[in-house]
Amino acid sequence: MARNPHVTILIANLPAERDRRVIRECLTLEARGFDVTIIAPRGDRSLRTLPGSRNTRLKPYPVVVYGGGVFSFAFEFAWSFLCIAVRLIGEVFAGRAHAVQVCNPPDVYWPLALLLRAIGRPWVFDHHDLCPEVYAARVGTPNKWVFRILSALEWLTLRTATEVVATNQSFKDNAVRRGVKADKVTVVRNGPATAEIAPADGPDGSEPAETVHKVVYLGVFGPQDNVEGAVLAAEELTRRRGRTGWQMVLAGDGESMPALRKLATERGLDDVVTFTGWLDGAAVDDLLREATIAIQPDLPTKMNDLSTMAKTVEYVGRGLPVVAADLTETRATLGDAGEYVPNGTPAEFADAIDALLDDPDRRLQMRKLGRDRFLSLLSWEHQAGAYAAVFERLLARRLPTPPARIPGQRSGAHDSSTTAADKR
Repeated sequence: MARNPHVTILIANLPAERDRRVIRECLTLEARGFDVTIIAPRGDRSLRTLPGSRNTRLKPYPVVVYGGGVFSFAFEFAWSFLCIAVRLIGEVFAGRAHAVQVCNPPDVYWPLALLLRAIGRPWVFDHHDLCPEVYAARVGTPNKWVFRILSALEWLTLRTATEVVATNQSFKDNAVRRGVKADKVTVVRNGPATAEIAPADGPDGSEPAETVHKVVYLGVFGPQDNVEGAVLAAEELTRRRGRTGWQMVLAGDGESMPALRKLATERGLDDVVTFTGWLDGAAVDDLLREATIAIQPDLPTKMNDLSTMAKTVEYVGRGLPVVAADLTETRATLGDAGEYVPNGTPAEFADAIDALLDDPDRRLQMRKLGRDRFLSLLSWEHQAGAYAAVFERLLARRLPTPPARIPGQRSGAHDSSTTAADKR
């Protein structure tokens, strides 16, 4: 039986130790006095608790197949639903799971929301991706029936949640259009905490003194991420700048990795394009601190226009100038710390990168603007309070009761008691 209020977090598309948003959420909940368990696909078999956490428990499940088509995706989702349901029911019977947070994709866990809410357990939907739009971006020309089914699943997922956590204002607007009350949707943006970023070497925000400029991509390698656009932009850059003095570094992993490696080799780019594989937090920080420019190659699709890319905030947190397509939420994140191209073609990306590599004054200005924007608006410290308040509100009766005020006692420096409402 859990002594502290307990939150169970459900993930289906990544091992817990790879989901940096969920890691930050868990650390925030622990700091506010909650216990946490994560049910997620199995990653590192040696892990029993979340790295860096106090005691966040991991309850992994095996992955049998990763989806690549409609039927394999359907099997993957059905398998994850079964594994998560069994483990979640076990958590309930063990006296935990006082509240549940589910992270998409996929949007298939709404029957569990109905079950948990029927027994009085709050269900929070942490809306990571617009699944219908992700499907459309992956396949190009979506099957209308598949798209409608995904839209219906999204509607059910939103409407069966006690509250919704949205990663940006566009996601909140989408939830409200789907019938969720605006006061039941809390915007919690993606972004690292300032403590995750090593202090800059210089006080003026200047870039590292590297003899080779590094142009960096960080993130997942999937069909919808258009990482091939970065590879082809590197090919364009070889025509403009030659093959020395710069390097394209692609950090991450995903289903497109084999095709990207093959593309780089076929185009004769192995000397200018480097693949690092998946990096942990410290290695990410080291790489981005050494970088000159970051690239966000996502194309101007509806999904990308409404989405805030986690990599974008990682970039701007280090003050990196970012070259990206002109997307609504990307511009809302970067402001003037971004250099925007209209269509996201390799030639456009190469032109913008080439110009920035020749303009150190512009890069320095963008670095300062981006870093200031991160510190004043985007860092996790600005998101953590709103996130924790959701569970403090939903589990208020399980939180420790503050000491009763002595009748007639005046408020002041000697009165340290506060109510839950005061904290919010």
